[in-house]
Amino acid sequence: MQVPLQVSFKSIPHTAAIEGLIRRKADKLERVCDHLSSCRVAVERPQKRPEDGNPYRVRIDMTVPPGHEVVVKNEPGKGKTHDGLDVVIRDAFDTASRRLRKLVALQQGRRRGAS
Repeated sequence: MQVPLQVSFKSIPHTAAIEGLIRRKADKLERVCDHLSSCRVAVERPQKRPEDGNPYRVRIDMTVPPGHEVVVKNEPGKGKTHDGLDVVIRDAFDTASRRLRKLVALQQGRRRGAS
């Protein structure tokens, strides 16, 4: 990445284990898209009642040249289970990986079609 990974925590204690998980998952995103220029991850615990579903929110913002912004949000909602923070982070990164794969395939298709 051209810009170092940025990780922020809001209303959640910062732990080395959670940050390590995020960094490992972000490294895997770079293997999916070798020209990923930036990745920002925000992890927070919104002030909601427990019966509203999952208490964690994870947002991943990625920039991919030329001018693509990929955003993944895993937010609390009714009907969602009360997963642990690590599961919510993994789910968000799995979604991010799928979206990056689609974007890379689209970009490679354009390059091949232009030749």
